[in-house]
Amino acid sequence: MNKSITPTDLFLGILALLLISVSFYQTWLGLEQIFGPASFIIALVLSLLLLFLCWMLRNAKLEGKPTGSLVGIYIFIASFCFIANFNALYTRFMRTDIYTTELRNIDKSYTDLENNVESKLSYKYNKETTQNIEIKKKQLIEQIKDPGNLGIGTRAQSLIKDIEKLTGQKVDLLTPVGNDYEDLADRMGKQIDNIISDLSPDERSLKTDLDNAAVKWDKKIQDLLILPKKEQDEKSQALIDESLSEYNKLGNRAQTVLGKEKFEFQPLVSQTQEVGKIGFAFQHAIKNFGIYQFVVLAGCILLDFVIVIIILLVTDQKNNGNNGNGGSVFNNKRSGKTLIPNN
Repeated sequence: MNKSITPTDLFLGILALLLISVSFYQTWLGLEQIFGPASFIIALVLSLLLLFLCWMLRNAKLEGKPTGSLVGIYIFIASFCFIANFNALYTRFMRTDIYTTELRNIDKSYTDLENNVESKLSYKYNKETTQNIEIKKKQLIEQIKDPGNLGIGTRAQSLIKDIEKLTGQKVDLLTPVGNDYEDLADRMGKQIDNIISDLSPDERSLKTDLDNAAVKWDKKIQDLLILPKKEQDEKSQALIDESLSEYNKLGNRAQTVLGKEKFEFQPLVSQTQEVGKIGFAFQHAIKNFGIYQFVVLAGCILLDFVIVIIILLVTDQKNNGNNGNGGSVFNNKRSGKTLIPNN
């Protein structure tokens, strides 16, 4: 058998080395959350086995030997790399999107909790009127705190008149203590709450805290979402944990104040702490399958399995290597015998 290295051997060798080197790095990252520092050794062993199997497959095809068992072993070992690669690549490309989606859901949950609790409170007016008063009240509070026009200016007075028309009652114009317009806005808001509701002190306190929390977390979340991607990834988990902790406390408090028969609260649990773990990557990809998930999936398949397909395609099974053409189906030439008749 000709032992010289052919162009096909060189091409396949370089291609296998490049693909499996990338696979090795991604496998190392993808297994790190399970095996820690040992993931480097495990990824290296798996990658060396894949390289060895590629060489074995090439030789078996050149010699016309069966390759089914070798392909089966390769697929078995490459499957471990594929799982780890998918975890590493999916986590890298989708981490920000996962955090962003979770934060937006939490922001919406605060608004839903606020509206749900308000719907269970007792008001003197019908639902539509109460909602309109609430909208005007929130606008008034923001207007009083507006740095460009602090206090009860023209716009604030206009809002107060709208509230008086809706309630049919007079709203007192309070004054700030010193320059504390935050306190003034809070006291004006409480005055309007007292006008429209028949709430107990606990219910008033709960409503105020819910309103403040919804505004606070909406601002914090929106501020984080405009940060660069790297900063978002670094800060998102802490913000998710903190916001969910307060959300669940307020929800449980609402259930206690209103009574379980009137309001039943289901705590929220975030799974973003699982980001980077193999199970979470596949679970999230299945639930949110789309173009990005497809691209990552296709990339991992090509990375781990395309080299075997190429070896099987470019290596001529019938060629035993004696003609020195490297066994490539692209190099095969027809050969035959010419019979010269006897004169």
